[in-house]
Amino acid sequence: MARYTGAVCRLCRREGTKLFLKGTKCLSDRCPIEKRNFPPGQHGKDRKAKIVGYGLQLHEKQKAKRMYFTLEGQFRAYYEKANRAPGVTGELLIQQLERRLDNVAFRLGFAISRRQARQVVRHGHVSVNGRKVNIPSFQVNVGDEIAIREAAKKLIIIEQGTQYAAQNPVPVWLEANFENMSGRILSLPKRKDVNLPINEQLIVELYSK
Repeated sequence: MARYTGAVCRLCRREGTKLFLKGTKCLSDRCPIEKRNFPPGQHGKDRKAKIVGYGLQLHEKQKAKRMYFTLEGQFRAYYEKANRAPGVTGELLIQQLERRLDNVAFRLGFAISRRQARQVVRHGHVSVNGRKVNIPSFQVNVGDEIAIREAAKKLIIIEQGTQYAAQNPVPVWLEANFENMSGRILSLPKRKDVNLPINEQLIVELYSK
């Protein structure tokens, strides 16, 4: 399976904003973007070109892709599906991204970042309605029960995720039980419930050309 294996902090510096790919490190003074808030590379400090038009749209798409840790083909498929469905395309796109199992695992506190949540899911530590699911892109539905499997509850990364989540509010469309390391999908996520610096309309404009 194709995946990005480079330094994720470089992605934040490339986009000029925190993508929260390293959990607690992103909230501390150790975050590279706090120390070197310029693009990576030899000439990063010298490049201050103003981004407009197509560049702005591309920048927004890259930011969303990297934040949810998806590749281009998969992200394009999300857009195509959202574009075919009735409703606001941009909001439906964000809804699909939020309904990914790795994102839900992160939101419920099973990991301190989406990247780590992807690993937790891939290693088979998460169950959906009592059945093991190891596909990070699996789409959850209203009423689904998401839980950490019994054999994985004492893993250090799971405990760290629970502690991290206890300090951050769980979205209103989810119900979390930190004691049992489980959760439930109460409703489909609405755009106002997703507090992320993404302008989905620019992404729609990019793909509509």
